[in-house]
Amino acid sequence: MINSQGTVITVSVGPLTLIALAFAISGYVNWSSDAAWNEFINAASASEFSTPVQHGPTGCPVGKRKLPTQITPLP
Repeated sequence: MINSQGTVITVSVGPLTLIALAFAISGYVNWSSDAAWNEFINAASASEFSTPVQHGPTGCPVGKRKLPTQITPLP
């Protein structure tokens, strides 16, 4: 004999669980998106005030190396 009350409870709890899970996922995505946006904005505003790296004629950050005049083959 099938318990109809147990079936009704099971059928009712399943969709409610899925709805609660959907709200939880939606809230998490919204929260993580806000956190990522704030991190991006903070990094962008911090880089505006940093001093630029000086590059020499070779594009090397050190800037003191000269361009090679000849290519030397490897041994």
